[in-house]
Amino acid sequence: MSELSYESPLAHAAAPQGLAITIREIPDRGMIDLRGLASDPAFLSAAHDALGFALPTEPRTSAAWGDVRVLWLSVDQWLILSTRSKAHDILANLRQTLKGIHSLAVDVSDMRAVIRLEGDACREVLMKGTSLDLLSGDYQPGTCRRMRFAEIAALLHVVEDTVFDVYVFRSYAHYAWDFLCATAKESSRVKLFGAQDVPA
Repeated sequence: MSELSYESPLAHAAAPQGLAITIREIPDRGMIDLRGLASDPAFLSAAHDALGFALPTEPRTSAAWGDVRVLWLSVDQWLILSTRSKAHDILANLRQTLKGIHSLAVDVSDMRAVIRLEGDACREVLMKGTSLDLLSGDYQPGTCRRMRFAEIAALLHVVEDTVFDVYVFRSYAHYAWDFLCATAKESSRVKLFGAQDVPA
């Protein structure tokens, strides 16, 4: 009998030469969707016990400890990130500590593809597909938010100032990949003029 094997959404995709940034898939990202009431101290305490750190409760923020990171998605939803191999243990801990508390924890590791963008021109490339002003001061490292990207639903996480993770549903992975590869071409680079001096 053959055994089940996992293959990431973009396992056979390769970024072309001549891009202004680096684009690659993060294939082993484990993801857990956590639901609960941020107004419930018992829920927050149990989640803290399971993860080892507090859930972020401010909109569009994230928190991390070691190789585990949590993204705030809404007033009652968080996305817990880890390696795929570690997600099973984290889920088991959550379900144990949250037993009897109004909550839901589900492994959604196969739901999304994660595309990482790295380089000084990441913000300009991303803005070709979204109306977000990523050059404003609102998108510092740690920021996360849902967005409309190239006409599809996506999740953006600012990992570092020049490192961004874009999460898209698995069925749109190749579409998002192709869009990014096309708009990140060096020949398509956008020149930003910035603030201009007023002519004398």
